[in-house]
Amino acid sequence: MPVGTLANVKTVTPDQLKATGAQMVLSNTYHLHLQPGEDLVQAAGGLHKFMGWNGPMLTDSGGFQVFSLSEMRSISDEGVTFRSPRDGNVINLTPERSIQIQNAIGADVIMAFDECAPSGCGREITEKALVRTTEWLKRCISAHGRSDQALFGIVQGGEFLDLRSESARQLVALDLPGYAIGGVSVGEAPEVIDQVVQHTAPLLPADKIRYLMGVGTHREMARAIAAGIDVFDCVIPTRLARHGNAIVNGDRWNLKNARFREDFTPLDPTCDCYTCQNFSRAYIGHLLRSQELLAYTLLSIHNITALVRFTQEIRRSILAGTFATEFADWIKPVEAEPI
Repeated sequence: MPVGTLANVKTVTPDQLKATGAQMVLSNTYHLHLQPGEDLVQAAGGLHKFMGWNGPMLTDSGGFQVFSLSEMRSISDEGVTFRSPRDGNVINLTPERSIQIQNAIGADVIMAFDECAPSGCGREITEKALVRTTEWLKRCISAHGRSDQALFGIVQGGEFLDLRSESARQLVALDLPGYAIGGVSVGEAPEVIDQVVQHTAPLLPADKIRYLMGVGTHREMARAIAAGIDVFDCVIPTRLARHGNAIVNGDRWNLKNARFREDFTPLDPTCDCYTCQNFSRAYIGHLLRSQELLAYTLLSIHNITALVRFTQEIRRSILAGTFATEFADWIKPVEAEPI
């Protein structure tokens, strides 16, 4: 799922996004609550009409964003109180309020409000966050008022595998339409993320959607799919584009590098995206050096297409029974970085 934080995937139009093969978009409850406000989105006819996207939408709960405001918020069993980074106003966000906002925004899938414990915080804090996450999920279920929105729970537990097992057990008992693995990609080493995903994904029901939050590199996705994950979101494709980087065969290329200055070949000759069919590496590098905004659009189109194509190829190979052989290099265990 490309990330459209503020009801837009940065630098691309809905038609351009559809052409990449993207099927579903994520938006952010926290940011939309702050600007423009859920009442305005609801008055516009809901998130889909507001942003002009007629495909499926998911909104996260705002929990991750709130908990990243470590210097501006306080947590209790009731919820979270924080100061808006926009105007300094005090905002109280509870599980009930998060669901109320998401009901008003109107996405197809909404996420339960959870406590995302920071990496390295220790077992005691992680365990408390797990308990709150389960209790808050129960309150989210009670507050949820729309039958046309699927509510997903989020497995927490940090890097502690026994806590992940317990969180999964508690959430699965509530029989939700889908489950996410949260609290990864918040500062852990890649091998720790991989260990958590490989342990946790098989604990979730195979007949329900299994969603890994905040992950989007080729290797991470291939490994997670092998463990049973179905859905991902990540800001990688558009964030890399804004820094002048293209995703090519899983690698990241900086198009401002001198080696591309006179390279008139497409970013990826095998790619059928609008960018690769019409423009060269030299041209995109020129746009970047000239600080032309078109560069970010062209790179975003390609990067999103690259990730979607990769997952489409994995899906094809799964259906053909060839995933393990075709993607053997991508599903090798993640190794720790040398110190």
